[in-house]
Formats: sequence, C-alpha cells, structure tokens
Amino acid sequence: CTLDSEVALRVGGDFFFDPQPGDSPVNLVLIAGGVGINPLFSILLHIADLLGYQEGKGNRHKFGTAKLYYSAKNTSELLFKKNILGLMKAFPGKITCCFHVTQQRSQICKELQPHITGK
Repeated sequence: CTLDSEVALRVGGDFFFDPQPGDSPVNLVLIAGGVGINPLFSILLHIADLLGYQEGKGNRHKFGTAKLYYSAKNTSELLFKKNILGLMKAFPGKITCCFHVTQQRSQICKELQPHITGK
C-alpha cells in the first residue's frame, strides 16, 4: 500500500478468497498471529493452486500479489513455515511472507533468517 491507499480489513468470522475469472487483480495483505494462520494458509494454498493452473493452462484469473505477515512467540510456533517458504520459492514475487517473532531465545535457522523480524 502507499499513502492514501484504500484497504479493506476483516477480523475474525467466516472469510474466504474466491476470485472469479475476469475479476481485476488484487493485492492481498494477510495478517496472522499464532494459530490464526490456519484460514490464511488455506487462502495461500488456493492462490498457489490458481497460480499453478494459470501458468499451466493459461486460465483467465488475473493475480496481483499476496503478502503474509505472520507473528508468533518463536520460530517453533510458526505453523506451516516450511510450506510457506516453499510457496514463496514456487511463486517468487507473487507470494511473499514476513515472519515476526516476539520472544525468540535461540538462534534462528539460516533458511528463515531473511524473512524474520523481531527479537
């Protein structure tokens, strides 16, 4: 987002991302903490499926980007982190993630270091 950008926020409840062919591309910002990643991880998987289909079949879905901000107490509590890293590698520039840890006491593995903020 840039200064004065319009954004829509939704907290809790039933939510989903179901773009239709011909919809304008959107840029998603997904924000999760702890186990709140579950529905957002499902959205990321859906995006990856559609992106994979788009690349293989030339479908009519148009995509912007998906940026995930995900916070937990430490890296061991970041659920699906290896899967998320895999999605980022499979769709560079389309799916990105920034992990934030609040109480990490041990060293962070090299694979996660470029994507970690916090202590």
